[in-house]
Amino acid sequence: MAEPDASEHSSGARRGVLAPLALAQFICSFAGSNMNVMINDISEDLDTSVQGVQLAITIFLLVMAALMIPGGKLTDRYGRKRCFLAGLAVYGVGALLSAAAPGLGVLILGNSILEGVGTALLIPPVYILTTLLFTDVTSRARAFGAVMALGGIGAAAGPLIGGLITSAISWRAAFVFQALVIVLIIILSRRIEDPLPPDPTSPFDTKGAILSAAGLILVVMGILAADNNIWLMIGLIVLGALVLWWFFRSVRAKERAGEQPLLSTSLFRNRTSDLGLVTQNIQWLLLMGTSFVVATYLQVVRGYDAVQTGVIFTAATLGLLTSSLAAERLARRWAQRTLVVTGFIVAIAGVGVLLALASGSPSAWAFTPGLLLIGLGLGLCLTPSVNVVQSSFPDERQGEISGLSRSVSNLGSSFGTAVAGTILVAGLTTHAYGAAMITLAVLGLVGLATAWFLPRGPVPSTTPAPPHGPT
Repeated sequence: MAEPDASEHSSGARRGVLAPLALAQFICSFAGSNMNVMINDISEDLDTSVQGVQLAITIFLLVMAALMIPGGKLTDRYGRKRCFLAGLAVYGVGALLSAAAPGLGVLILGNSILEGVGTALLIPPVYILTTLLFTDVTSRARAFGAVMALGGIGAAAGPLIGGLITSAISWRAAFVFQALVIVLIIILSRRIEDPLPPDPTSPFDTKGAILSAAGLILVVMGILAADNNIWLMIGLIVLGALVLWWFFRSVRAKERAGEQPLLSTSLFRNRTSDLGLVTQNIQWLLLMGTSFVVATYLQVVRGYDAVQTGVIFTAATLGLLTSSLAAERLARRWAQRTLVVTGFIVAIAGVGVLLALASGSPSAWAFTPGLLLIGLGLGLCLTPSVNVVQSSFPDERQGEISGLSRSVSNLGSSFGTAVAGTILVAGLTTHAYGAAMITLAVLGLVGLATAWFLPRGPVPSTTPAPPHGPT
């Protein structure tokens, strides 16, 4: 019997690795959106308010964003697989604690803090391993397409799955579901092999990690304070900006001293990556912001239950699934820039259609065309945006750029929920839901303008490691 070809074996092994990696992205995205349909159930059961549940959702997204850069850096010291498994374990404990939460405080500890920390540990390895194992643009597009497809489905189908579980059992069972998926991922992760050995001597910038996390937290908390006190909002945002400025001063000082900071400033000298990061941020802002606004509107204004709300979101899920799974074929025919630009155009058009049809019709079906277009558009541009950023750096810099990339994306998720939620809670206008969606569409136009400046051809990996050595 002939021995299997080594390349075929390698290809099969890589496909096997994709299953746990894609499922990990699915469950983290699911956690960020499934609570949107449990707002009423959780607030009644835990004797809290819609604003309290919004706070829990936003803190979860914020913890991910604030800790993703340190999480990416830790992969260099402890290894990709080890960080991945540690993140899964922390996440699983948080899910079980959330399921048993007697009040909002414990829910925030389990869901917002522990699941957020777990996600920050496990998500950077997903993107590092995908980048290292799939080396050409087409195969990497296929791999990221699978990861982003499940991530998009987790975000878009979270309301449906969460709604079904909530209606059939309870909202607590949705967290048990998350824990069971974590167990499955851990089992599937046995076949993962870390392509790069860990470096126990790799330094970790603790001061930088604290400053970056504190700065990001202050900025988002400032946005959340807009509905209570405008001066508090301004104060927190300014304070957050000052802390982030302190962080970058600390980074520059370490670089001048020949030490390794948490995040090298050379990452921001790659124009292509910078543009890609902005588009990633706005894509997730649109996705999570739309999910929060529409889910809240359907439950609070139209009185739909969790299942009805989730069913309506199926249109966005189908759109995301269709365009994300076509990523490999699309990457063969079109430049990454073309896909990102087109995706933004379709998504923004979807917001317009959603506003036009939903406001003029009492039918639930009026939401379908707009949500479908939003899903198609975001699914079209999520994968190429990630590919553009990851492909801009060589293998030895994947730990750094993956942490930064995921932090920027999750910060977008936080901003989407915080900005849209603040408009709704503040009640700045009698048409608050429409105002929130228009705000998201305007931010989408910023993403479109940014995508327009992406390079038209292939993305070169030209950014070298900083002089003090690989990070």
